[in-house]
Amino acid sequence: MTTLIDSHDNIVARVEAAGERIQRVHKAASSVIFGQDEVIERTLVTILSGGHALLIGVPGLAKTLLVETLGRVLGLDAKRIQFTPDLMPSDIIGSEVLEDAAGRRGFRFIKGPIFGQLLMADEINRASPRTQSALLQAMQEHHVTVAGQRHDLPAPFHVLATQNPLEQEGTYPLPEAQLDRFLLQIDVGYPGEAAERRMLFATTGVEERKLEAVLSGEELMSIQRLVRQIPVPDKVVEAILRLVRSARPGPDASARTNELIEWGPGPRASQALMLAVRAKALIDGRLAPSIDDVVALAEPVLKHRMALTFAARTGKTPQSVGDIISDLKHVLE
Repeated sequence: MTTLIDSHDNIVARVEAAGERIQRVHKAASSVIFGQDEVIERTLVTILSGGHALLIGVPGLAKTLLVETLGRVLGLDAKRIQFTPDLMPSDIIGSEVLEDAAGRRGFRFIKGPIFGQLLMADEINRASPRTQSALLQAMQEHHVTVAGQRHDLPAPFHVLATQNPLEQEGTYPLPEAQLDRFLLQIDVGYPGEAAERRMLFATTGVEERKLEAVLSGEELMSIQRLVRQIPVPDKVVEAILRLVRSARPGPDASARTNELIEWGPGPRASQALMLAVRAKALIDGRLAPSIDDVVALAEPVLKHRMALTFAARTGKTPQSVGDIISDLKHVLE
């Protein structure tokens, strides 16, 4: 009994300490990026869960600045790749070059920008499917293979990819297998008037905000391990299962689900939601997630893992994925 109490007290103390550090990270990021508190929080949820995020928003909403800022305050090596139609896989992963040193010839692997801890894949859908696929192995297995040789990526490793939802000319939709590897889809909206007013003064003056690291890579990985130790109540586990399974068409699904959803989320969605609610609880300084966390994170976890039928998209009252997810939340009541 004493050991169990000691273990519980230790986790409580670690969660409180980690929550305080993450709040400092959030505050530092908010001092540079105005009016995007929810976006910052969901990005932190993604990173604390050990996953990757897809940021969708029109140009000029500080998506690039968000990645740079989080790289500094989290103490990570942040790198950026601008995806273009002519980008090749070797431009991301790296390539082998033939060297002639001291009379001996041999190949040497030169690492590409993917060998960073926080990688921004800017406008990821502008690259060809062949180039997009260069990220698949890295995002799932945290290593790449070149000429039959395995090269491990630095730890931690996170991809924050961006997409412009408006301009679709000259773009290539991400395959479903790659979309499923993003823990969250984070929609970046316009800031409020007060936030935009602050932004005007902060970005057009002479003073430059200097950020200091709040965490290191090792400390971040320690918090990521702690996230996985946070207990999840049975009612929350059941809520996750009910929600995800209710979004899948099939013989056991409701008539409305089969009418509106062409294909639904797989088991990776349940795993993502389980980790995300734990991370949100830690950010809020709570010792366990609640059903409210499941409701709050349902859309960013499920949105990119579902496709609507033709009838849903073109009916008398066209449906969006967000509308469908909102309707599905009734299973949690």
